[in-house]
Amino acid sequence: MVMRSLMISMVACLAAVGAYDAQARFLLNDGDVIVFLGDSITQAGAAPEGYVTLFDLFCGVNGYEVKVINAGISGHKSDDMLARLDRDVLSKDPDWVSISCGVNDVWHQFMENHKGVPLDEYKKNMTEMVDRIQAKGAKVLLLTATVIYEDLNSDQNKMLKGYNDFLREFAKEKNLLLCDLNKAFQERIKQKMFPDQKLLTVDGVHMNPRGNRLMAREILRALGAEGGQIAQAEKRWELINNMGKEGGK
Repeated sequence: MVMRSLMISMVACLAAVGAYDAQARFLLNDGDVIVFLGDSITQAGAAPEGYVTLFDLFCGVNGYEVKVINAGISGHKSDDMLARLDRDVLSKDPDWVSISCGVNDVWHQFMENHKGVPLDEYKKNMTEMVDRIQAKGAKVLLLTATVIYEDLNSDQNKMLKGYNDFLREFAKEKNLLLCDLNKAFQERIKQKMFPDQKLLTVDGVHMNPRGNRLMAREILRALGAEGGQIAQAEKRWELINNMGKEGGK
């Protein structure tokens, strides 16, 4: 009798998962163009194990005919991205634009011979970017900035909090799709067994394969991808990761 009850519960759980997946819907359509605007994290996302490449692989594995454009440039901040928005983003006639911006705006305020972007100016830059993208008829996927060092109590991360808090409120105000990468990174980093261990980055900022997979997975979830679709793509991602390890020997 107990075994039968357990079986019924398992079937009910599976049915519930199936119902959830059936309601999920990937928001991009065949023929859509998505531009990933960002800094060095996004630029490196074009590497074989980078998050933009993993996103593209998800589309291919699951039969979505989506054009993926990487518009990441190392060192860029919100003012730089705003200055090149027409050239690198709007000229591509995108249906979607993913914006990853904030790490350098804060990080560069702590570096010699660099100039960051204060929060008030950052807010203006981000608002103008979003307004111009929407005026072009494209949808915006706003990404919270990841982390600046995996010490969540660093001065850089404390300052970054204000920038991410703005992005969360801004997304609500403008009814934008938000992918809260910072929250996902913080949750994962808090699980570290060793404080000095680099869990998601190679240097505290730029992604290792785990970090790239986490970014891609969270972005896909924000865009409505089903769990089964992501799992299918993850098999391909793991193959690429293994090939990278073999190549490094």
